[in-house]
Amino acid sequence: MRLAGRRIIITGAASGIGKATAIIFRREGAAVALLDNQEALLNATLDELNSQDGPALLGLPVDVTDPAALHDAMAQIDKTLGGIDGIVSSAGIDCLKPFAQMRYEDWHNTLEVNLSGPFNLCLAALPFMQREPQGTIVHIASGAALRPLAGRTAYCASKAGLVMFAKTLAVDLAPYSIRVNAICPGIIDTPLFRQSFEGAEDPEAALEQVLDRYLIRRIGQPEDIANAALYLSCQESAHVTGSALAVDGGRTFH
Repeated sequence: MRLAGRRIIITGAASGIGKATAIIFRREGAAVALLDNQEALLNATLDELNSQDGPALLGLPVDVTDPAALHDAMAQIDKTLGGIDGIVSSAGIDCLKPFAQMRYEDWHNTLEVNLSGPFNLCLAALPFMQREPQGTIVHIASGAALRPLAGRTAYCASKAGLVMFAKTLAVDLAPYSIRVNAICPGIIDTPLFRQSFEGAEDPEAALEQVLDRYLIRRIGQPEDIANAALYLSCQESAHVTGSALAVDGGRTFH
């Protein structure tokens, strides 16, 4: 088991990439703390995981935009799991709106979740991670951090900021033997992705148009990203930090 003995926090863990990460990490021996602001979905995911044998499991309905709630959650995670030595920051929202139609609230809310949320999480967890001999942080960014998308000014900016946050955090936390990396997914079959096509006249045609930009012409699965997060969280990537790994079917260079 590649994560035996590890204690890892996963945000956005109720569905999509976060849920897939929780399942795979626990299967690989990690005790996991699942954080999400959608309590009903979180409870359903916890029930699913609890039906399987595995290490310790904790679920907390927490919003990453609430620093005080995160502070309290870290203390509870530390007490329940016996420490914190890993993070996968997967919570995020989309904002599909042409710039001319945007309002300040659209910009603020997107950056608050996608960029300030990971900042809040890392700041709250750091005192606990500093106690450990080593640690890992993986931020789920987006291919939109590497190539712009029409109608997604706030989303692209937030994810590009998250990539640079991961890189600078890798520099600042290197003295504590904490490695920090980002993953930049392409289109992934998640609720967030499906929502982005709800307004299209012909969703299937719109999807085909998007897939034309990919060398691997299929929608990525949450497990594709979870397995990349597994690599960046285990000893196989011991010499990798400050990277932004594109897991996008070749979109970033095609």
